[in-house]
Amino acid sequence: MADPRLTTAIESGALVLPEGEIVALRPAAGTDLSALPKDRTRIAHGFRPDIDAWEAQGWTVAEPVPAAAAVVFVPRAKPLARAMIAQAARLAPMVIVDGQKTDGVDSLWREMRTRVGDLPCITRAHGRLFWFDSSNVDVTDWEAPAPAEVESGFVTQWGAFSADGPDRGSQLLAQALPQKLPARMADLGAGWGYLSRHVLERDGVKSLDLIEAEQLALDCARRNVTDPRASFHWADATHFRPDHLYDGVVSNPPFHTGRAADPALGRAFIAAAARMLAPSGQLWMVANRHLPYEASLRESFRSVEEIGGDGAFKLFHAIRPTKPTDKKPR
Repeated sequence: MADPRLTTAIESGALVLPEGEIVALRPAAGTDLSALPKDRTRIAHGFRPDIDAWEAQGWTVAEPVPAAAAVVFVPRAKPLARAMIAQAARLAPMVIVDGQKTDGVDSLWREMRTRVGDLPCITRAHGRLFWFDSSNVDVTDWEAPAPAEVESGFVTQWGAFSADGPDRGSQLLAQALPQKLPARMADLGAGWGYLSRHVLERDGVKSLDLIEAEQLALDCARRNVTDPRASFHWADATHFRPDHLYDGVVSNPPFHTGRAADPALGRAFIAAAARMLAPSGQLWMVANRHLPYEASLRESFRSVEEIGGDGAFKLFHAIRPTKPTDKKPR
């Protein structure tokens, strides 16, 4: 569970929540929200796995509305953090900001101090929580920038993976895809659509499902991939259930939980791809070279081949997924 700085501030009396509605902006699953009144708190989020986790705990997850207080949970991308603070200031007279030093909360605190002077705060567990009266500060220059154009005419925005352009892993995988691909395709963790556009340029593709957990990224994908064969799904790829099995899947799976590398994420994507594929289905996947995915691939597919890469990335082609009933007892 994330450090309970908010609970500490409220229980100590340093921070007094106002009466009325409270909006919590993008708290990660596992964040300690126990100090917030559940019956009058609304969570606003764009990351589907976190939304699913909060809803499972009985919290209200909905679009943000004007409130008495807004709590910003600082993300890793600083432009997104600034935009969230600006959004909070539009929504509520009291703005509370909580984050880790490794995610830049101290620099946000210093920047806010130059605008409003001294700020009450609590520091603990390598993080900081501070709050201010939004009526005393103008942060409209921090409003979210419009999606920006990057290489090859793609548009991206902060909060999406690799927002400043296509990452090297996706580029390598796009180059390695065969000229002809199966008819029914899916892109697991499609991001803002770089791989998907390359899939649709190959022969044989009749449909492509883009499955992406981050709404900010999927919004960009809708602009980047306008081919009528494409369908868009805001969903956790590891739990997504398609209407039909796919013939082929491409994936550049995420490998971080926060700042820590988490190979379990990639393994979950491999298992999801195997579950979604037809018996003769194929997977094309890129992974960071240091991550140990070979065993998971061989557990989930009858044939696995490394098809290229570079010093940082490795590319895999896996064929014919094994279903639970296919596995022999040990």
